[in-house]
Amino acid sequence: MEHLLKVDQLKVNFNTYGGEVKAVRDVSFHVDQGEIVAIVGESGSGKSVTVQSIMGLIPSPPGMIKGGSIQFEGKDLLTLSKRQMRKIKGSKIGMIFQDPMTSLNPTMKVGKQIAEALITHRNFSKANAKNKAVEMLKLVGIPNPEARFQQYPHEYSGGMRQRAMIAIALACSPDLLIADEPTTALDVTIQAQVLELMKELQKKMNTAIILITHDLGVVAETAQRVLVMYGGVVVESASVMELFENPRHPYTWGLLQSIPDTDTSEKKRLVPIAGSPPDLFSPPKGCPFAPRCKYAMDICLEEMPTDYDISDGHTAKCWLNDERAPHPETFARLGETENA
Repeated sequence: MEHLLKVDQLKVNFNTYGGEVKAVRDVSFHVDQGEIVAIVGESGSGKSVTVQSIMGLIPSPPGMIKGGSIQFEGKDLLTLSKRQMRKIKGSKIGMIFQDPMTSLNPTMKVGKQIAEALITHRNFSKANAKNKAVEMLKLVGIPNPEARFQQYPHEYSGGMRQRAMIAIALACSPDLLIADEPTTALDVTIQAQVLELMKELQKKMNTAIILITHDLGVVAETAQRVLVMYGGVVVESASVMELFENPRHPYTWGLLQSIPDTDTSEKKRLVPIAGSPPDLFSPPKGCPFAPRCKYAMDICLEEMPTDYDISDGHTAKCWLNDERAPHPETFARLGETENA
């Protein structure tokens, strides 16, 4: 079956006064129709740059896509002109940005911002666009949508602004929705409501979703598959169930240790990952996580590991999974020890 989206060996660099930042290095993954795929990792791991590349939002200069391909519905997005990409953005691919207050136009009424997408991409008349915009506001759970249509973003609460962003992104019924940390600025209650709303709309519209987050708790509640990124590289990829039950990369173990256990009354200290992220001006030639990994071997510092197939659909870029590693049967159980 052909994938809805297929990213292959994507490389993205940025020219800065300090040198060239290698932000994304040989990233490959796919998304199928109706699927929710999460991309997790700490700040600076390359998550947002990856999805911005899909949307054609990498500013050039200073950004440069140095290699790879992004196939969407059989077309390589990197070969399209700006005009061709404008037809796809908002129509075929929608995006929810991290901060709705800076993403919404403060000088334009919210309803008009939703209607604008319909007029531009679906050739709606102004009257039909208004009716559809009101319908979208109601769909995302905004009360009294007719009145809210006439209001400006500053008259909305934080949660309502995020819902409005979802309405704009979904107005043209895109095949793919990219949500870049859509709940970061929201309180816990509103966060749960927004995530539940996204899942409901995904089921109703069969829209595929790429969810960018640093919260594995959100991943467990929302996604079917997950990519773990570190230092501009996908270090592990698996179904959500497989990743939580059988993590096979030390960085993933570290992320899992940072999740509070709410199922027990026993107090457990959350263990931070010691050390600092890699310098992407001059990325390490070996595994990017090796300097912070207490299980690192000499080869980890010298050579980038390949993707090891752990099981169907589960890969980990870690030398510990190599049969030549010392005591591989012990290393295979390290994840269980780390998260015990």
